[in-house]
Amino acid sequence: MKTLQKSGGIAALYMAVSHLIGIVIFLVLLDYLSLTDPAQKVALNVEKQGIVFSTNLLMYVFFGFALIVLSLALYDRLKSGAPALMQAAAAVGIVWAGSLIASGMVANAGLSAVAALYAQDPAQAVLTFQGVEAVTNGLGNANGEILGGAWTLLVSLAALRSGGLPRALSIFGLVVGAVGVATILPALNAVTGVFGLGQILWFVGLDILLLRSPSRAAA
Repeated sequence: MKTLQKSGGIAALYMAVSHLIGIVIFLVLLDYLSLTDPAQKVALNVEKQGIVFSTNLLMYVFFGFALIVLSLALYDRLKSGAPALMQAAAAVGIVWAGSLIASGMVANAGLSAVAALYAQDPAQAVLTFQGVEAVTNGLGNANGEILGGAWTLLVSLAALRSGGLPRALSIFGLVVGAVGVATILPALNAVTGVFGLGQILWFVGLDILLLRSPSRAAA
């Protein structure tokens, strides 16, 4: 279905752009990684509440819905050549999307609660923030991109088997997906950024393909 394929292309473009914008906001605008003291993190979140809230929507909630659209588009494109792999990929993609949406919603709900508490009891606000952060990090795969990596890996394997995506894009997806899965190991968690940047490029490739060649035959 050409409409679904084009919708998938638009979703892939959104995912690439939103991920890139989110990285810039957190690393450059907020300089979040430089904060190691929970009290500093809380102060920043309260001071920049509007920016943090919007970025959570951009990177997690809306990203999750875009991921659902892209997962369905890729399933529709590749299912005939690799049905079992694409069933597994679609299931993992939906689970990943739900996890990201939940992470963003919990983060924003917690942000509101922490901001309200901060004015009355900063110490208690810090403790509350630490609890919320642990939950959102777990849901958002901060401790390892097992879901995103597995989804990328499964889609790329299915694409190689079915020929529904260019071979170079599929092989690149295999490498990116393998890196994502590997980040679940504590020793390799530091390479999460490599997975994120690689997946941005993979999304751009999917966007160009799905918008220019909306039918499997055209691929």
